[in-house]
Amino acid sequence: MSRALAPAGAPIEQAFAAHSRSAALMPYMMGGFPTLADSLRVGEAYVDAGADLIELGVPFSDPLADGPAIQAAGQVALEAGATLEDVLREVATPLAARVPVVLMCYSNPLLHRGFEPSVAALAAAAVAGLIVPDMPASEAGELRAVCDAAGVALVPLVAPTTPPEQVREIAARARGFIYVVSVTGVTGERGQLPPELSEVVGRVRSATELPVAVGFGIGTPEQAAAVGEMADGVIIGSRLVRTVAEAADIETGLGEVRGFLGEVSAALSIP
Repeated sequence: MSRALAPAGAPIEQAFAAHSRSAALMPYMMGGFPTLADSLRVGEAYVDAGADLIELGVPFSDPLADGPAIQAAGQVALEAGATLEDVLREVATPLAARVPVVLMCYSNPLLHRGFEPSVAALAAAAVAGLIVPDMPASEAGELRAVCDAAGVALVPLVAPTTPPEQVREIAARARGFIYVVSVTGVTGERGQLPPELSEVVGRVRSATELPVAVGFGIGTPEQAAAVGEMADGVIIGSRLVRTVAEAADIETGLGEVRGFLGEVSAALSIP
């Protein structure tokens, strides 16, 4: 007997609705970094520190959307032999038992394996959503149909440069949530949030009833709090990956990650 599937995006939307802060906390991690086993420990530290969802990266040799910290982490994972299958089996599956996991994977690994086998593997690992940063929403119809059939939400991205009419088109095709890229360029910490971010988020929110989360460039609790006032979710990546990379050992890194996310969670608390 086949398993009944929840609508694509349902677990994600529920996680965005269930928290008690101004916005959901969605930290990013690189699967396989610093090792496969330790990357699971990083994800568990995220959950212990209050993560509502996790964005889980798959290491790739040409990560065009990633800044230096995440690129370096992905290279370490690749050199150790980490694959999409490893990340799903060793990291995504156990984490998905605790919070919704949204996989961030470039298009090449999916095309190489085929959309149907790839998405079937995601569904078997209980992955709730998929982000493909190098596949525009307008070109993702085939993959979206496969994801819908498997109950996996294909999450689109909107950039500050996305024209308003395209925002509406992207929103109409969105599943789970819409990922707003706060800046043009690659991931990485920034000294300040762009002044036009509130306008960009407002444009997206007016086009959809789905949650809207902001990522790229958020590296302090204060920045997270500012994003929490305008969006439904806060995505933090490079700051956390760098913390683990620069720590003297994994135990120190895990402690620093928990401490930082605790500060972010407090900053997002509703008075």
